[in-house]
Amino acid sequence: MVKASKNKFFEEKITEIAATNKQPWDLMNCIKCKMLPATKAIKHNGQPCTNNHLLWQALDSTYNSATNRHINLNILNETPTHTPIEWSPFSKAEFIDTIAKYNNSSAPGPDHITWRTLKCIINNEQCITHIVRLANACINLSTWPSHFKESTSVIIPKPQKPSYDMPKSFRPIVLLNTLSKLIEKVISHKMQFHTTANGYIYPNQLGGVQQRSMADAGIFLTHLVHAGWTKGLHTSVLAFDIAQFFPSLNHSFLTACVTKAGFDHKISFFFYNYLLN
Repeated sequence: MVKASKNKFFEEKITEIAATNKQPWDLMNCIKCKMLPATKAIKHNGQPCTNNHLLWQALDSTYNSATNRHINLNILNETPTHTPIEWSPFSKAEFIDTIAKYNNSSAPGPDHITWRTLKCIINNEQCITHIVRLANACINLSTWPSHFKESTSVIIPKPQKPSYDMPKSFRPIVLLNTLSKLIEKVISHKMQFHTTANGYIYPNQLGGVQQRSMADAGIFLTHLVHAGWTKGLHTSVLAFDIAQFFPSLNHSFLTACVTKAGFDHKISFFFYNYLLN
């Protein structure tokens, strides 16, 4: 009797929502209120951050902890300096191929231009010609316009944390202007091709490199295991993570690496300007 009553009740509800009200989305959990994580006042150095100024100091010191730290550039002396190669101008095909890979749902930056909008702009012959000229001018003049340096930072909570009273329980997401992201990605692909061709990238660098994937990492690891078996050995894997690697990357060290990799001198000057302000 209980089972029959429940079935009758829910059948009537489904009929009401789907047929009478014609709002089938009301049957889905996605439209209901989400439970936000339990948060407390974020603490830094044992003190709660009770205003925006203290909160900013906590987040800035957490994510930029190595900004002014002294480094020893002499460790790069072990790496040979490659002969600089002239930087070739960008082509329209590079921009078309690059933008085709990105999802239209990606969040825009301060300019509020979405990838979908930029794809429509790229299809216009006159517009893409101006964009290519702009990108080439940035490299030739070794400058990165201040408009492209503008960004919106969004702090989002990391999932399934027991407590949200520490800055490390959150992750900063930086939203750049979409056109600047496109030009950056084209520059990145061009630089990666250059460094891979001249052997500057370590052969077993599998993360973040084109034409290499998780499958390649698995195959390489499997090869090491089987090679050990043939010698009667057992293989152990030690994995570690460098916390806050990208926010803590030293700018002087990065510029020195670009010079070592055999890029045109105007690329080194470009990155020096790129990292200012």
